[in-house]
Amino acid sequence: MSAGSPKRKSVFQGNVRMCMTWSGDTFFFIVVHIYDMSKRGRESGLHRKSILQFLGMLYLVCLILKAGSGREAEEADGAITTGVEKPKIAITFDDGPHPVWTPKLLEGLKEREVLATFFLIGSNIDGNETVVKEMYENGHIVGNHTFHHVEMTKLSDEKAMEEIRMTNEKISAITGEPVSFMRPPFGAWQKGLEKGMQVLPVNWSVDTLDWTTKNADEIVNKVVTEVKENDIILMHDCYESSVNAALRIVDILKESGYEFVTVEELILP
Repeated sequence: MSAGSPKRKSVFQGNVRMCMTWSGDTFFFIVVHIYDMSKRGRESGLHRKSILQFLGMLYLVCLILKAGSGREAEEADGAITTGVEKPKIAITFDDGPHPVWTPKLLEGLKEREVLATFFLIGSNIDGNETVVKEMYENGHIVGNHTFHHVEMTKLSDEKAMEEIRMTNEKISAITGEPVSFMRPPFGAWQKGLEKGMQVLPVNWSVDTLDWTTKNADEIVNKVVTEVKENDIILMHDCYESSVNAALRIVDILKESGYEFVTVEELILP
């Protein structure tokens, strides 16, 4: 270059590159000043290629730090979501135990890690003691549904208490525990019996009417469209269609975020 020619400014002269990223609670500022290569390059021994390589490395570090901070935020959000309590519901079964369909239901509930409440007819227990024992050992609540499936309000207090007492004795002989819950057939209950028999009557809020149809799809649709938090679902474990529908209902509602609990957990403080 001749002495009279104007000086050419390096394209890098005076440029500033800043990379900013967030990691935890700290800001990292990386500021790189690149001076005129024609002047500084000879003094420092740096060349344009070396500086470009250095800048590339700094840029890569920024990207790594940014990605790490994003993962931390996602993990924090996940922890909050996990801590949200699920809405609870109870599924209950009347009129068992059945020698075929109750064991199938128990197997399906165990596979799904779901607890239920069973209200047994006393006259159905003989010959099905192993089914009742499995029911109890799996953690389900075993309740009373009278001995002969009779409407309690049509009986004298003495006869009504006998229906409860006979069934309680059958159940307790298998479980070794007193019976605490009672579902009166047809939902008909004589006030005051709970004090004399020390049982808590339990009705329902969603009636599947599964005993009126063998169409499992119809039963499933009725429940999943009506159910809400704290509902008690009434079903029967003495019909194949009801058992098949019940397991499908469990799958659908668990996927929807519901947690199945026993009536004891749902209604007692």
